[in-house]
Amino acid sequence: MECPEVLRKAKPYFLMIFLQFGFAGMYVISVASLKQGMNHYVLVVYRNAVAAVVMAPFAFWFERKVRPKMTISCFLKIMLLGLLEPVLDQNLYYVGAKLTSASFSAALYNMLPAVTFVLAILLRMEKIKIKERRGQAKVVGTLITVAGALVMIMYRGPIIEFVWTKGRAHQDDAAAGHNSAEWLKGTFLLIGSCFCWSAFFIVQSNTLRSYPAELTLTTWICTMGAAQSTAVTLVMTRGRKPWAIGFDMRLTTAVYSGIMCSGVAYYVQGLVMKERGPVFVTAFNPLCMIIVAAMGSFILAEEISLGRVIGALIIVVGLYMLIWGKSKDYELQTVGKDAAMELPTSKANAVSAEKTTTAGRPTAAL
Repeated sequence: MECPEVLRKAKPYFLMIFLQFGFAGMYVISVASLKQGMNHYVLVVYRNAVAAVVMAPFAFWFERKVRPKMTISCFLKIMLLGLLEPVLDQNLYYVGAKLTSASFSAALYNMLPAVTFVLAILLRMEKIKIKERRGQAKVVGTLITVAGALVMIMYRGPIIEFVWTKGRAHQDDAAAGHNSAEWLKGTFLLIGSCFCWSAFFIVQSNTLRSYPAELTLTTWICTMGAAQSTAVTLVMTRGRKPWAIGFDMRLTTAVYSGIMCSGVAYYVQGLVMKERGPVFVTAFNPLCMIIVAAMGSFILAEEISLGRVIGALIIVVGLYMLIWGKSKDYELQTVGKDAAMELPTSKANAVSAEKTTTAGRPTAAL
């Protein structure tokens, strides 16, 4: 296999791994900012406004000749995308992460591929052949993922100590004002956020079919998200104080989240989704969970309990059963496309060979 072909096949994996590191940084610094008093509604507005401003010049320049015409149907889908991800998903996530922790929220988000898979089935974007091994792997993997999430929610267990946490004062949930009721509320908010993000992937995948301009679509989503979030923030908050930020962690969070986790993320996800589908895009969350758990424990002194580790491991097992089934689907689709591309050539060669043979035969005398 030639090197360019290997790089082409590996490109989606490299892009998604890169995004997981970007998301991990966002999980940690956003929780730090929120626990220092930043308003989550305002953070969503600033995040999407920054993303729209940064992505707009790239969209204008690189897609000026290939940008499709905007239709009413496409504009309505963009409005829905702006509502699902920037408004609903981000606000639900920020509140849920504030009531729990960065590592717990990242671990619970491993449900995302399973939720996306179920939604794709309901919307007939995914097909299951239950008699085949790949279909069975996808179904069983989804059920195991849900079971792992339930373990994380229902079982806590003892705290796990690491080398860098020995002798340090942990960020205890009770001391931070998080009672069990608030933790449970945060968990359900994170699950709701997960459903909104899954729905966003499904709608984005559908929108890219009629509007295949990733940079422009990203700019539109961020712009609509910023506008809708502003309206929500003006209703939910009062006064100018929540809007005021300086050159501190709050500004860093808004700029980093906007550029990396809205602008770049929407664009990269769109590129990969066109080739591999929405379930593949969501299948790399376990890597993000590991990075966030390490960073959250090291930087924020967050506790990591045995229940979360067990639940996360169960989720990873189920997740990679789902990924295995999806990889087999992709292999079959690729083989089918290659066969479809080669078939006309083979027919043409056969016809050409037949003509050559016929032309080479002596003409019979009358």
